[in-house]
Amino acid sequence: MNNGKITLSQLEQYLSKAAWILKGPVDAADFKVYIFPLLFFKRISDVYDEEYKQALEESGGDVEYASLPEFHRFIIPERCHWNDVREITTNVGQALQYSFREIEKANQKFLYGIFGDAQWTNKERLPDELLINLIEHFSQHNLSNANAEPDILGQAYEYLIKHFADLTNKKAGEFYTPRSVVNLMGRIIDAKPGESIYDPACGTGGMLLECINHLKENNQDYRTLKVFGQEKNLTTSTIARMNMFLHGVEDFTVVRDDTLRNPAFFSGDSLATFDCVIANPPFSLKKWGASQWEKDPYGRNIAGVPPDNNGDLAWVQHMVKSMEYPNGRVAVVLPHGALFRKGKEGKIRQQLLKMDIVEAVIGLGANIFYGAAISACLLVFRAFKKKDKKNRVLFINAVDQVRGGRAQNYLEKEHIERIYKWYRDYKDVQDYVKVSDLKKIETNDFNLNIPLYVEKKIEDNLPSVNETLKSLKTAFEDVVKAEDKMKDKLKEFGLLK
Repeated sequence: MNNGKITLSQLEQYLSKAAWILKGPVDAADFKVYIFPLLFFKRISDVYDEEYKQALEESGGDVEYASLPEFHRFIIPERCHWNDVREITTNVGQALQYSFREIEKANQKFLYGIFGDAQWTNKERLPDELLINLIEHFSQHNLSNANAEPDILGQAYEYLIKHFADLTNKKAGEFYTPRSVVNLMGRIIDAKPGESIYDPACGTGGMLLECINHLKENNQDYRTLKVFGQEKNLTTSTIARMNMFLHGVEDFTVVRDDTLRNPAFFSGDSLATFDCVIANPPFSLKKWGASQWEKDPYGRNIAGVPPDNNGDLAWVQHMVKSMEYPNGRVAVVLPHGALFRKGKEGKIRQQLLKMDIVEAVIGLGANIFYGAAISACLLVFRAFKKKDKKNRVLFINAVDQVRGGRAQNYLEKEHIERIYKWYRDYKDVQDYVKVSDLKKIETNDFNLNIPLYVEKKIEDNLPSVNETLKSLKTAFEDVVKAEDKMKDKLKEFGLLK
């Protein structure tokens, strides 16, 4: 085992090799189901050893003292440590599954269900030889805090999530939002120390972590943030929880359930509210539970009930209802169609605009998101707008703020900086930004389609009539001069009298 301090590059290679070992018997879309739990198991085992060693030194070698629960972040029950499983050569999957369940039981408050529901005992997919190779590979490095700091381990974990997103592409949209978009949203939402952050469709937790990183980058105390997330998919929700722990975040709650049907967070009998609400919910979700929303017990149909074949504005209303007053704000990713579709959605947009909580509409370029070639947009809401923003909406056309790629387009740092500056400055910019009042939006039947407000200046490059006449006159004069020169030459040679 390598006990030296591990670099980010080494960690990335180490994790990529783990995926390569699985290649063949396991489909790429399922790599994360197995690799993330193993990485987490190795991490908590190594940290347990580190804590044990420290307590042993402090107590002068008292083994019973060093084993006390208060000296350990997580309890590793007897025969459930990484090294115990490493000694097993037959029925390895069964040994892993047993260790996972016992660790979950011993740490119910924090780790219940965190290892997911993968079928570790399926020998057709995971023969003993493959699992032994995988365990030996992970055993190469010591992942204690001293050797792999949470920030480095967290970055490597994010790398692995993106790596799996690249491998699975279309399916990746279900659990991964490009970091560039997340970074832009984190800057817009601008979390402050002591605030609460909530993502109702948290995927692997990237947006919640971005809000934490935002404070870290500004040298502010991120530990005072209160972090909440909900995610329907079991595997993805467990990855989100592991992601938090591996980034060194401890004060968080991530719940697995269907947010639109069964929201998880309450304050008394009412839906809980938060300072920052941020999400990239599934685009145009069908069969999301419209009939239940007719009489929603949580009062989320504040502007109406969206159609059953498209849940975009159900997510929006859930997020708006979850926004704390007066400092609450919302940033949500939506397909462009949510800005202009008519019928029930048109009426919902109208009500939201009349509530005067829509602060900004930002159009992003096409093919930025995995599995969605269409253009997306960001909607930003404020529970309470400042005086100079009341009855006004900021429109930003940033569709050309991308770098083109072969399979996918990318928002680069310069694009993020520019879009954020436009948002922050809140003033017109020719071809890109327009601050429009609600009266103008009402004349467009509350349609938020960005080109209705941000008009591109048409450069026809055609000369004026005077310029045309002047150039014709010059051309005619040049022709006359040339003709005179030709006549002189012909006369010189006696060919013209």
